Amino acid sequence: MTWKLGLTGSIGMGKSTTAAMFRDEGVPVWDADATVHKLYERGGAAVAPIEQEFPDAIVDWAVDRDHLKQIIAKDMTVLPRLEAIVHPLVAADRAEFLDTNKAEIVVFDIPLLFETGADEWLDSVLVVTCPPDVQAKRVLDRGTMSPDQFQMILSRQMPDSEKRARADHVIETLTLDATRAAVRNLIAELKTRQSHA
Repeated sequence: MTWKLGLTGSIGMGKSTTAAMFRDEGVPVWDADATVHKLYERGGAAVAPIEQEFPDAIVDWAVDRDHLKQIIAKDMTVLPRLEAIVHPLVAADRAEFLDTNKAEIVVFDIPLLFETGADEWLDSVLVVTCPPDVQAKRVLDRGTMSPDQFQMILSRQMPDSEKRARADHVIETLTLDATRAAVRNLIAELKTRQSHA
């Protein structure tokens, strides 16, 4: 039986770094964002149905995310229609990933894990966290968004305190060494739990 571990955390909390550490330890990781990117690229399974519904979102036979964001911003009915197309495709990719990765533990890296109800089908959930000042510094040091954009994203995400309260496991990502040690400890704990199941 495969243990399905969900991984989530607010922007700048170290989720991608933590996911990479699981991969380094030989744990298969399914990445929700990467799956959506794959669906949106030229030849991706979402391109044709999105083109049928939102032709302005397609540029060079692929979904243009910026165009799509503009369409969503203008019309509140767009997002549910888009989700009706994309969510089943994402679920199918996730099921295929689980079928082909028969490991003791599999990680599902899902940014909006609680918001999309993924905790219902996972065996446990790991939330990565760090203090707000560290989070802000990490995000703003990337140079990809303004402080206002960062605050807007934060306002749309479930607060870190709520995520931590709902988590089965919490890792504070202040240093790489401590995070890596916590990842290894969690893998060992889950493997022990699996062997006694």
